[in-house]
Amino acid sequence: MENKAAAGHPGRLDKWIAQQGRLSRSDVKALIRTGQIEVNGVRARAPEQKITEHDEVRVQGKLLQLRRHAYLMMNKPAGVLSATEDKKDRTVLDLVPPGLRRPGLFPAGRLDKDTEGFVLLTDDGLFAHRVLAPTAHVPKTYFARIRGEADLSALVHAFAVGMDLGGGDRASPAELRILAAGNVPEVTVTVYEGVYHQVKRMFGRFGMEVIHLRRTHIGGLALDERLPSGGCRIIIDKELEKIWLNYTEKAEEASPGLG
Repeated sequence: MENKAAAGHPGRLDKWIAQQGRLSRSDVKALIRTGQIEVNGVRARAPEQKITEHDEVRVQGKLLQLRRHAYLMMNKPAGVLSATEDKKDRTVLDLVPPGLRRPGLFPAGRLDKDTEGFVLLTDDGLFAHRVLAPTAHVPKTYFARIRGEADLSALVHAFAVGMDLGGGDRASPAELRILAAGNVPEVTVTVYEGVYHQVKRMFGRFGMEVIHLRRTHIGGLALDERLPSGGCRIIIDKELEKIWLNYTEKAEEASPGLG
């Protein structure tokens, strides 16, 4: 993974600290001049001093957790845009608490404004590309409530073989599981690409309306259910590894159906 490949690579002290998002490089230089930054228990010598994320850095006596890149899990509420800025509406970046903000953060993939759930925020463009690239086949799983009249067993099969979405778009094979039937069926859907409005359009091809949609997983990493709506936290390294777990073979071997 990219974050591990970069581990131990030295960089400038002022850049490392500023990269964490709380201080500018000018702030760091001023603190170094007044002896308020220590590296491994020794006062920092100069802004260009080389360090890695394995060094112990203290700013005004407080230990600073150094991370080359940020990887954040957010439980996005409905009504918030998966964007970096907008003149009218709140964006996911507006919800990031000050202690987790840093330059260059962006959502790795988008959820519709009315869709809730797991948004991954990062400043690591290469990592985001790997998560989003269709060739990576990183699955995204959604919980949905749907409305309309359709043969649910037929839907399971139709999702499994893929379908034409219209407008020149086609959905690759996906996994549909029926959690509860009835007037408002509850289902999970796992897709392996990111076609615009994909889940809603897949159901729409059968006259079904998605009335609630929530992303629950990216790859093998589940949304932390302890996160409140709008909450955000760091994704630790061992959790990042779960994203790359490939469930494609399991999905193909499974026999999804009613239940």
